[in-house]
Amino acid sequence: MTTAVAAPFRFFALRVARTTRLDASLVRVTFTGEDLQYFFSDGYDQSLSLFLPHPGQSEPRIPYELGDGWWQAWRELPDDVRAVMRSYTLRSLRRDTSGRTTEIDVDFVLHTPAGPASRWAARAAAGDRVVLLGPAIADNRAIRFRAPEDTDLVLLWGDETALPAISSILESLPAGLRVRAWLEVHDAGSVRGLATAADAEITWLVRGEGDHTGAEGDEGSPMALGALRAARLPSAERPYVWIAGESGCVKRLRRHFVGERGIDRRRVTFVGYWRRGLSEEQLREQE
Repeated sequence: MTTAVAAPFRFFALRVARTTRLDASLVRVTFTGEDLQYFFSDGYDQSLSLFLPHPGQSEPRIPYELGDGWWQAWRELPDDVRAVMRSYTLRSLRRDTSGRTTEIDVDFVLHTPAGPASRWAARAAAGDRVVLLGPAIADNRAIRFRAPEDTDLVLLWGDETALPAISSILESLPAGLRVRAWLEVHDAGSVRGLATAADAEITWLVRGEGDHTGAEGDEGSPMALGALRAARLPSAERPYVWIAGESGCVKRLRRHFVGERGIDRRRVTFVGYWRRGLSEEQLREQE
């Protein structure tokens, strides 16, 4: 059923192979399917669009037959028919001996109250069918982490939604490269060891119950900003910064690194994975 959209991306018909509960608020879903032989990615924060069925549907509803016109037709479908679309980061992939992708992992944050994707992930079972819009070319524009070759210090910040990407980035970094990372999570149950060969110092920021990461708007997280302002960073001539998570917080932290730390804005990558108070549909309407 693979359908080209706009190279280097295409649709992939997949099914759930298994699920793994990582902690109270995170579940890993492993997907498989014949279409994955056409899935290629070399990115450590590879962005994907996942389409999920509504309760009672056996598969997500997407008008593939319209080719590149699927997007407008999908938007015009009734809310209770149109496939639920959410953006996620590839956590990992596995290949067979011929180099073909056989499985991919996507980590889902389980929210309370639960949205449609969170509800789906909490109940996902082997055989459940989904559709993925993902990369058919390994080096593609949905990969954002691109540290220049001369980087001598990597700085990372993310909230729960960025944890899969940061975990994958840390695993990819070479031995000896200096890294400072800040991970902001809702509770201590999300804190875990992260594998890396780099010279990494990882700081976990635990918000706790009732702390909603700052006020509405662009103020971002007071905890994150305070931790970064207080941090003594190693001296570096060519640092690279990657920030991802809630849009307001990401913007505030970017201003900190560029305006207060004096880091070249061209060496700062910032990605808003979500925006407080808006669903993904509402967020895309504003794009």
